[in-house]
Amino acid sequence: MNRSTAPTGTTAAGPGPQPVPEPASTPVPGPAPVPAGGVVPGPGPGSGPAGRPGTEAAVRAAGLGPQDVPGPRSRLVAAPVSGSTGGVIPGAGPAGRPDADQPARPAAEPLTEPLTGRAGQPVAERATLRLRETPPAEAEYGPADNDPRGAAGDPPRYAPEWLRLREPADAAARAHDLLDPLRIRLANLPTRSGGLVVHDLGCGTGSMGRWLAPLLDGAQHWVLHDRDPYLLHFAAVAAPRSAADGSRVTVETRRADLARLTPDALTGAGLVTASALLDVLTTEEVGTLAAACAGAGCPALLTLSVAGRVDLTPTHPLDAEITEAFNAHQRREGLLGPEAVTAAADAFAAHGATVRAHPSPWRLGPDEAELTVQWLRGWVGAAVEQRPELRERADRYLHERLALCAAGGLRVVVHHTDLLALCRPAGGAS
Repeated sequence: MNRSTAPTGTTAAGPGPQPVPEPASTPVPGPAPVPAGGVVPGPGPGSGPAGRPGTEAAVRAAGLGPQDVPGPRSRLVAAPVSGSTGGVIPGAGPAGRPDADQPARPAAEPLTEPLTGRAGQPVAERATLRLRETPPAEAEYGPADNDPRGAAGDPPRYAPEWLRLREPADAAARAHDLLDPLRIRLANLPTRSGGLVVHDLGCGTGSMGRWLAPLLDGAQHWVLHDRDPYLLHFAAVAAPRSAADGSRVTVETRRADLARLTPDALTGAGLVTASALLDVLTTEEVGTLAAACAGAGCPALLTLSVAGRVDLTPTHPLDAEITEAFNAHQRREGLLGPEAVTAAADAFAAHGATVRAHPSPWRLGPDEAELTVQWLRGWVGAAVEQRPELRERADRYLHERLALCAAGGLRVVVHHTDLLALCRPAGGAS
């Protein structure tokens, strides 16, 4: 994933994020006072899980939420900018910070209408959703002041539209071959009364849960972690309702920074997941993640890390140079980029985990043209940001590639790798 600043919790692979400063007063999704240990309703008439961003408008805008939510989507895109990154959705490629002509997205909007389903009928409330009103305690993630990046290092935000656009490609790419060994390990874990507890780190809009929860048997409780309360709202609204065998799936959200993750944050976890996250972490952060999972004795399924290879058909003389510049952009500020999976495998193995890796490429053709266009713009834009002298040739290259895509003649394989780390269960059993 390309980035202008290093995200520590939000997911989006492929070409990088749009940095947007986060107001200090941004509200955290969550209803007003929740009884201790209580569960609050999910989307229902006249209410939303966060009670903040207008639920129906927000769900429509991102193309997320229950499948029976009708209505057109409004586009949440970056204002067009000149050059190779023009019209890139935030998260799909580098773009400038908001200014007076491009105001930042409001953190919250009042709910103006109830969430409705088919035939305009209100969607039934469901008590499967718990949201935290405040960020986790410092004991779980460490003091915010310890983050060396400070305010200037706040992670970029990702447009829900970009995450919606890539979700089908992500789902098709993830390695199903890793699921059987994962299921075997989960079946050998001690049974918990509340079911399997899954911590999804950098959850974005929750696509990992929507993919994985219906593939696993048994009751599940997903704890969704992200820095962006806006994305957490979407993740909560669109959370899966049931497991493969029909068992109940519940969810809660935690606004959190992976850079300050401690083992205490994963207490009771049966599984840790992340998608398109490893490549935007540093070696230290990957080590922290591996240590936390090992301390909790839980497996980790970490999907869709960029592998540094892209295959375009037909080929072009500039393909290799753009790829090289993009990969260099991935490594900015000490981030791992294409070396992330190797570093993560080493880190988990150092804690005694059994590690498996499997390819998980995007395969983009005419049916994925909209995603291909955004990916191309972001990929080329990151390369030009890394090597400005490429701009003139890259602009011509992008024009040719976009025209070929529009004609249905372009095929792209974006290589990723999924990693399954089977940490030793707590207590030392194998």
